[in-house]
Amino acid sequence: MVEKILAAYGLTPDTVEPLGNGLINRTWKVTAGNEQYVLQRVNQNVFQQPQHIATNLEEIGNYLAKHHPAYLFTRSIAAATGEELLCVDGAYYRLFPFVSGSHSKDVAGSPQQAFEAARQFGKFTRLLSGFDVGKLHITLPHFHDLRLRYGQFLASLQKGNRQRISESASLINALKSHADIVTVYDNILLNPSFKLRVTHHDTKISNVLFDEKDKGLCVIDLDTVMPGYFISDVGDMMRTYLSPVSEEESDFEKIDVREEVYKAVVEGYYAEMKDELTNEEKQGFFYAGTFMIYMQALRFLTDHLNNDVYYGAAYEGHNYIRAKNQLTLLERLLAKQEVLNKSISHLAGDVPVQSF
Repeated sequence: MVEKILAAYGLTPDTVEPLGNGLINRTWKVTAGNEQYVLQRVNQNVFQQPQHIATNLEEIGNYLAKHHPAYLFTRSIAAATGEELLCVDGAYYRLFPFVSGSHSKDVAGSPQQAFEAARQFGKFTRLLSGFDVGKLHITLPHFHDLRLRYGQFLASLQKGNRQRISESASLINALKSHADIVTVYDNILLNPSFKLRVTHHDTKISNVLFDEKDKGLCVIDLDTVMPGYFISDVGDMMRTYLSPVSEEESDFEKIDVREEVYKAVVEGYYAEMKDELTNEEKQGFFYAGTFMIYMQALRFLTDHLNNDVYYGAAYEGHNYIRAKNQLTLLERLLAKQEVLNKSISHLAGDVPVQSF
């Protein structure tokens, strides 16, 4: 099948091998002669209108080519038919050039790596500050809608697995106790100082390409690029960079908030976005972390109570453990609020600290 797809691009591959460990789309690295490519199949269970992704990337690519031609934008390659999104036997594929000398990372191993990644995500949004965000399709409706996620959580308490609800009482009550995070989100939606921007929405470090010296090159995996608020991108970096262990860790003693990584994320993003963010947005960096961590905890526990219908489970109680992991991360972040805000108080201009 892969060979049939590549033939549509006029390629006869020498090697085709799986690339990366992404959970959504399936990806291969292709070598054909002296050239290397990345072939990707779009997951239509998640992205039900793949053409919307293609349109978004075309609009963004055209804008960057016109206004910021030096920026490394990994635009898809057109097939012989001229299509950049190829439909074969009902499945959608696209081909990208492989960026020579680049590599990605699965975890933020150091503050410097976190800084470089945060700077790249900030740069991406900054360069697109003049782009009409209204041109973008919503590829994942309500993806980071915290009010919706909290409502789904409450619904699972009424309609979910009764035994699991009973066994999860302590975790349920703990998450309810942080519902003020939802109230702040509601206020942000009503606050014109928080601007809709071109936002990546999936800012794990594996979505950044680095060069041989570990300097950031560009951001990749742009399927989730949509109109959004900066708290989504900064918050997802905090959720996935701050702790030395992932959301899969069941030994909660290993969960920690690395202060130097927090500082690096804020400084990296702020280095690019300081002139774009409003004063009120600058005060929301700490909230961004609580926003995303809390939302993910809600989503994991909701799925557990609904019998693991969304994320699935590798073992009994998998999503319960994930939810408790994220709650632990949230509580450790909140416990360090004062020291974390002090760690970034040296930034020039308006200090980007929590004020809600």
